[in-house]
Amino acid sequence: MDTFKLILTIIQLISSICLIVIVSAQSGKDAGLGSVVGGSSATDTFYAKNKANTTSAKLARATKWVACAFIVLTLVLNLIS
Repeated sequence: MDTFKLILTIIQLISSICLIVIVSAQSGKDAGLGSVVGGSSATDTFYAKNKANTTSAKLARATKWVACAFIVLTLVLNLIS
């Protein structure tokens, strides 16, 4: 049981470091304000079609998955302690 707890603790440590790096890599919500004011309609429609393929969308998706893994690991570690 101690080995299992140690492995889960190491995985939680790795997931917390990954979560910090992913959140730090994301840009703020106001970073795209300049493109909204000066953007053209052709650029906006292209962006709207490919919004799921952007780097910020991929980082947001990764943040959700890593955060869920971190929460589950925290709950499991709490239950076995």
